[in-house]
Amino acid sequence: MAENTSADAYWKANIRLVLCLLAIWFAVSYGAGILFADWLDQFRIGGFKLGFWFAQQGSIYVFVGLIFYYVWRMNRLDREHDVHED
Repeated sequence: MAENTSADAYWKANIRLVLCLLAIWFAVSYGAGILFADWLDQFRIGGFKLGFWFAQQGSIYVFVGLIFYYVWRMNRLDREHDVHED
């Protein structure tokens, strides 16, 4: 029974992490790249309007950063729940 409870806690933490990261990615790619693009265009980064930059480059950089964060956080989560591979 205790093992099942631990597995449920691990799965819930995993799903919560994935949903949070997907929400961040959605907010950056859809929100910054589309919804708030006009407002962000008043700022510039590298000579380009910030709304354009997020639509073309920023969401990709955020996605790659989220991948690295996911790997780091899942390794910690694996160790916390004693399901790590090393």
